[in-house]
Amino acid sequence: MNREWAINLVKQHIKKPNLIKHVIAVGGCMRRLANYFNENEERWEIAGILHDLDYEYTNEDPSNHPEMGVNILRDLGFNDDEILHAILAHNNKVPLETLMDKALYLSDPTSGFIVACALITPQKNLDYIDVDFMLRRFKEKSFAKGANREQMLKCKELLNLELGEFLNLCLEGLKLVRNELEL
Repeated sequence: MNREWAINLVKQHIKKPNLIKHVIAVGGCMRRLANYFNENEERWEIAGILHDLDYEYTNEDPSNHPEMGVNILRDLGFNDDEILHAILAHNNKVPLETLMDKALYLSDPTSGFIVACALITPQKNLDYIDVDFMLRRFKEKSFAKGANREQMLKCKELLNLELGEFLNLCLEGLKLVRNELEL
């Protein structure tokens, strides 16, 4: 189990390029958060990459997401219980218990929010956004409506990080995978 294996598996189950970029972006956020918290960066990134493995199968009926993805992983002999629990927890199927659970829950909407911030710059590049830019966009309710603000704001409660600090860590994480994101 490594990053390359996770990405290859995702590409077998997800065909939409933007969804592949989404899981890579979440993986980047997770890698940077793992580094910040002195956790295993590769395992955390893999959790981010695999969290929506079943999304194209369950998009029409989200009641089975992410259990279907966890079952796919188990059928392949993947038995990292911490990662599997985090995948289930990101969609409220089990309680948020571990630091990994909480980070994945928060990284999912945040990565999309940061990508949206980069895409509204004329350069469409992560280098042209910073914490102040993101915080201004965060206050705009019509911007990136799909990024759950209430969920993102739980960064203080769940990770003891202020919103600006959390957004900056995730921005740094996205910059780690910027070539794959084309940002």
